[in-house]
Amino acid sequence: MKYRNALLIILVIILADQFLKIYIKTNFANGDEVKIMGNWFRLHFIENEGMAYGMKLSESVVGKILLSSFRLVAVVFGFFLLHKLVKKGYAKGAIICGSLILAGALGNLLDSMFYGLIFTDSPLSCFSGYYEGLSSLIKNHNRNAVAHFTPFGHGYGKFLQGKVVDMLYFPIVDTRMPSWVPFLGGKNFIFFEPVFNIADAAISVGVLTLVFFQQKLIHRANTEKLATQ
Repeated sequence: MKYRNALLIILVIILADQFLKIYIKTNFANGDEVKIMGNWFRLHFIENEGMAYGMKLSESVVGKILLSSFRLVAVVFGFFLLHKLVKKGYAKGAIICGSLILAGALGNLLDSMFYGLIFTDSPLSCFSGYYEGLSSLIKNHNRNAVAHFTPFGHGYGKFLQGKVVDMLYFPIVDTRMPSWVPFLGGKNFIFFEPVFNIADAAISVGVLTLVFFQQKLIHRANTEKLATQ
């Protein structure tokens, strides 16, 4: 597999990820939820200052900067490593998985690097609500409650301090557990509860595929013909 094909995969994922994030950021109030396919697939806008699926390294600005800086170094190293894997002729599946992981990391890094510089804030708002569809949100939403583009450097944060936009929500199972279930009896149970984005999904698919098929992907190189740039 050629390096430019890997870059194309990364570009497609980045464009899809950023398009959806910008649409959500500029059309949803923080906390808005819209049903897309019944109750099991919804768009639910939240922002986080940490890692994938809303996990956090620290509540402090220093922690945020450290995490964003680590992402930046990891992404730069990731491009170097991906190029090296292609040159060594690793299997196409391994290159695709590496491209997915790198695209996901870069997608969330762009939020951290630039969103604080180009957007106004999206604080949790009393205007947020639950809608039966996008048309309902567009019709009933208060446009003053959403974020807007702002001149570069006049946004809600500084470089490397932007918040990551999440919106994909799949509460496939939403039920109350029977009272006899240990620890969870009588409590509400949701599966799958985390809210994530396309970048998070790309990272998860790439990592899980490598974990489950590592013997075929990682240790199997194409010895007949080395890939070219």
